Amino acid sequence: MNKQNGKLYLIPTRLGDSPPLEVLPISVKKIIEQIDYYIVENEKTARAFIKKVNSRKSQSSLVLFKLNKFTDILDLPKFLEPCSHGEDIGLLSEAGCPGIADPGADIVSIAHQKNIKVIPLVGPSSILLAMMASGMNGQNFAFNGYLPIDKQEKKKELKRLERLSFDSNQSQIFIETPYRNNKMMEDLCNLLDQNTKICIACDITLSTEFIKTQTVNEWEKNIVDLHKRPTIFIIHKY
Repeated sequence: MNKQNGKLYLIPTRLGDSPPLEVLPISVKKIIEQIDYYIVENEKTARAFIKKVNSRKSQSSLVLFKLNKFTDILDLPKFLEPCSHGEDIGLLSEAGCPGIADPGADIVSIAHQKNIKVIPLVGPSSILLAMMASGMNGQNFAFNGYLPIDKQEKKKELKRLERLSFDSNQSQIFIETPYRNNKMMEDLCNLLDQNTKICIACDITLSTEFIKTQTVNEWEKNIVDLHKRPTIFIIHKY
């Protein structure tokens, strides 16, 4: 009799240094207790997270496959080979949810091709938490990832997104490298219409969490320091 394929679990993590079980359901702990094979972005932080969730789990029993920008895409199918032997595998995000503004979509796609059951676990997504708290259009929104670095290209893209939000009543979400956050905020205030709304959501789920939605005009009067703080930006012109 052929052994049943193992499953691929998509395991979310914390967005910062909060105790894991303050932001993650107990189901995540139960899955981590039973899985020894993981696909991870960073081995050191993955091991530290697993130890935080379950300090009794043997670190020597863990088998970690590294998935980052240096990984050869031809190696990805090999990462799922334990599933063919009945072993479950965890795809572990570095921060937040696997595959959402995070590596992992290619692994999930291969799992579907190989008829491996994919099981997403509940956990914090900074994108959805920011959208929930923004007061903007939760019925119609888009995540745009990182905007261009080039000054003129970024200006063009911001104006395009502002126009799209107005024409389609669609809230536009994007992120920036944390050390460029203050410059991004400066650009938003300089380039967007005074009545366009901006939601700033940073340090989500942490003790320093800050979430506020105001017009460009209001933000210009209330500067907030976002330097090196993980931040979600949402804009909407009504």
